[in-house]
Amino acid sequence: MCVSSSDHNPEIAKSIDAAGIRTNYHDLGSGKPVLLIHGSGPGVSAWANWRLVMPELARHARVIAPDMVGFGFSDRPANIQYGMDTWVQQAIGLLDALGIAQTDLVGNSFGGALALAIAIRHPQRVRRLVLMGSVGVPFALTPGLDAVWGYEPSFAAMRRLLDIFAHDRQLVSDELATLRYQASIRPGFQESFSAMFPAPRQRWIDALSSPEEDIRRLPHETLVVHGREDQVIPLTNSLILSDWIPRAQLHVYGQCGHWTQIEHAARFAWLVSAEPLPL
Repeated sequence: MCVSSSDHNPEIAKSIDAAGIRTNYHDLGSGKPVLLIHGSGPGVSAWANWRLVMPELARHARVIAPDMVGFGFSDRPANIQYGMDTWVQQAIGLLDALGIAQTDLVGNSFGGALALAIAIRHPQRVRRLVLMGSVGVPFALTPGLDAVWGYEPSFAAMRRLLDIFAHDRQLVSDELATLRYQASIRPGFQESFSAMFPAPRQRWIDALSSPEEDIRRLPHETLVVHGREDQVIPLTNSLILSDWIPRAQLHVYGQCGHWTQIEHAARFAWLVSAEPLPL
């Protein structure tokens, strides 16, 4: 059963049972479905991650953006085991609950690792794949990612994280830092966040990685996107993915950090919306 929320908070949209998890999700537009999977920053939600591109993508497609369990406003069941199996089951459960047989799949950072795992485990459920600043391949923990996953709530810590995320300093303000800090201290948010990626954190990069041989077998048309100045996830990740995935195309945005979908929102939406030209 799908339930719409009357809450004035724009982060809270519809609610549906996805593989046993009451899931908050956004559902905009019509046409071919596009499933957007957010990253793993503190206080993140689907709306916070995708708010600028959802309306643009919804002009041409049905856009679905869920809060993955442990993040945002989806339920946090007691004794939930956070990990790839749980997140993949939730994503597939959401598609099943919405009656969607196949979708374009867009993953940001942590969401990219999840998108890779979905495409590998359920290839028939994915039409096209977009990986943006993606985890999912082995790499050494960066100071930026260590700071993100090691976040302890304070305005100062959130302000420092925003400086890491964005290359464009004009996007970073005390007002935004205050909003994101307040989001990170909502009841249950920090408790689940701190439980996901405790130190030592290199092991979580490894846990989110998919085997090279599985990535090389992916049959999907794939767009790999990265910000050249990304301080959180190294550009080499996308170089590796574009090399391993047979039908991959790589697009690198200059003067862009880890926030491709925010710093280059219109260009990113256009790129994702474009159908590949026939060979």
